[in-house]
Amino acid sequence: MSHDPKDVPFQQQFNLFAGFDWASDHHDIVAVDHDGRIVLELTIEDTAEGWATLREKFAKCAGQDMSAVAVSVETCNGPAVERLLEMGCAVYPINPKAAQRYRERKSPMGAKCDRLDAWSFGDALRIDGHGWRRLQPDDPLTQELRILCRDEVQLIQQRTAFVCQLKQALREYYPAALEAFDNWVTVSSWAFVDKFPTPQALVKAGKRGWEKFLHTHRLGRPERYAQRLEVFARADKFCGPQAVTNAKSRLAVAIVAQLRVLEKQLQDYRKAIESLFGRHPDNDIFGSLPGAASKLAPRLLSEFGQNRDRFAKAESIQCYAGTAPVTKQSGKSRWVHYRRGCNKFLRAAVHLWVDESRHQGAWAEAYYQAKRRQGQSHACALRCLGQRWLNILWKMWQTGTTYDEAMHMRNQVQHGSWVIQLR
Repeated sequence: MSHDPKDVPFQQQFNLFAGFDWASDHHDIVAVDHDGRIVLELTIEDTAEGWATLREKFAKCAGQDMSAVAVSVETCNGPAVERLLEMGCAVYPINPKAAQRYRERKSPMGAKCDRLDAWSFGDALRIDGHGWRRLQPDDPLTQELRILCRDEVQLIQQRTAFVCQLKQALREYYPAALEAFDNWVTVSSWAFVDKFPTPQALVKAGKRGWEKFLHTHRLGRPERYAQRLEVFARADKFCGPQAVTNAKSRLAVAIVAQLRVLEKQLQDYRKAIESLFGRHPDNDIFGSLPGAASKLAPRLLSEFGQNRDRFAKAESIQCYAGTAPVTKQSGKSRWVHYRRGCNKFLRAAVHLWVDESRHQGAWAEAYYQAKRRQGQSHACALRCLGQRWLNILWKMWQTGTTYDEAMHMRNQVQHGSWVIQLR
């Protein structure tokens, strides 16, 4: 008679409990049996041969059944985790803070080495693994979407770094350019540096050249047009020495060239993300969120994933996204502070999304303003709004329904919510 694995005690589900301490070029593994005895201890190179050796050792110790091997590792993604899952092992991620405490339990004096880490992880899994959450990989479509979204964020961060370098170079030799343009993420600002790389080149072009440039790049708005012409006319009155101008103008043009390439790649990423998002079965749910639009909705979806069992209740995703505060209490003392241990990519996406939602939803703006009147900062008020939004989104995600503003407002009325009281 077969039994549901959930009904079998945790220790009886596995024959081997391994701790995996990963590195870039090698990995240390220590495995224990049901009684805590070390039955396997080795270091493998991060090569095909090394992983083949690990598979052979695991199979030998677990009775040729790779599903009977449970592995604890201090990360939840990356090549090492993917290979462990491909081998058929049950993978249990361990929080770095918890890993530190388990290590201290094995070595109270503070000694540390890779083998000690692996041993403490494996033995901790044997003892406390019944309370840990097993890693359940998402489907390939969600995985690819998540990787693309995270890589896109990193490329945007690189673009921001290039823009900061460009502005610093212009500050040293071309202050007029910074005065004439506020947004240096736009192609028109980069085109200005390409067209007029130095203050002298700008002045030499004359008013006709300036007007042609502004009209070509659709910068003819009356509120800035006259001001820009005035700035261009005196561009060479306050600028860097000739030596600085010669050197820094070359740097500015080089940075602009890199920004153009990076922007082209970002556009390609955006097309790929939109294509994957459109094919995902949950795209209607996340696409219906006010303020999420085509950029933030894929990020939110990719971090939620498709496995509904991953977050059994709304509080789980709220903690995972970092909107839920951390409370510490001892005696008469009580502290509530910002949650640092969370998914940083999801936290950033939620922050941007809830800020945009204020401009498209009456209740979201009312909630935000109420928190501001209570004396909370902009960031804190957004976290509170994010906490409320995630409760709604989790329910939408679990039930497979899209967002309905009218239904949400009816719920506010039925429960006598503060949103109605503010009116």
